[in-house]
Amino acid sequence: MKFFVSVIVPCYNQAKYLSEALQSVLDQTYENWECIIVNDGSPDNTEEVAKQWVEKDSRFKYFYKENGGLSSARNTGIAIAKGEFILPLDADDRISRDYALLAIEAFQDDSSLKLVYCKAEKFGVESGSWDLLDFSLFELARENVIFCSAFYRKIEWERVGGYDVNMIYGLEDWEFWISILKNGGGVKCLNHLGFYYRIKSSSMLKELNQERKNILHQYLSIKHVDFFIKNLGSSIELYNNLQESKKCFKRKMKSKKFVLDIFLKTFFGFTIFNSRNNLY
Repeated sequence: MKFFVSVIVPCYNQAKYLSEALQSVLDQTYENWECIIVNDGSPDNTEEVAKQWVEKDSRFKYFYKENGGLSSARNTGIAIAKGEFILPLDADDRISRDYALLAIEAFQDDSSLKLVYCKAEKFGVESGSWDLLDFSLFELARENVIFCSAFYRKIEWERVGGYDVNMIYGLEDWEFWISILKNGGGVKCLNHLGFYYRIKSSSMLKELNQERKNILHQYLSIKHVDFFIKNLGSSIELYNNLQESKKCFKRKMKSKKFVLDIFLKTFFGFTIFNSRNNLY
């Protein structure tokens, strides 16, 4: 049985890269696919480029919507997708020609899988292997260890209610993987270089400042409190604060003055280097 795959390509002001992404879809050795290009209200020539690809191959579809952000654009494309399997692909990234074929084979070999992804490489202003930590629920609770372009069944997207449109500052992939996987299910990383992640000077990930990151962590801690407590013993925010405190203490322990003050404070009740306020 040949499963049908829907590749979802949201695009906002990425017209100059879009053809590279779509060419990598057209080059797939697995041919039973559709590719839905979602123009998220781009003021550039995204529509012109997209329609050229629609004319080139009928498996490409084009949809325009008012700007609503990445999660909204992905949800729009997936809602109209006909495929049993979904592959999100950002408009400035690329996939290898065998990625879909190998992913579908993995799902056929193991029905317990919820997610299939692969090895990744960076290109653009940075290049080289993108070495993410091996997947486990513990590591997923600490940080996102799976990039956006992983295969999953559309039914999983329906089950969790899609990508969270409240994640307007980023990390929407992380939240989505948690939603899908926190109650169990297999994950497989193919031993195959199948995803190419473009690094730009204006990459969304780089623009995520600490204040926005804290806001997102607070939101995740509330929404998935059960997941974080089960796998970290606390919320992601508290866990990160604890890890930072441990790092700070380790740095202080390298100071002879600090160690001496701990000794004097513990056994004699005083310090000589005025660090008493920072001992505990």
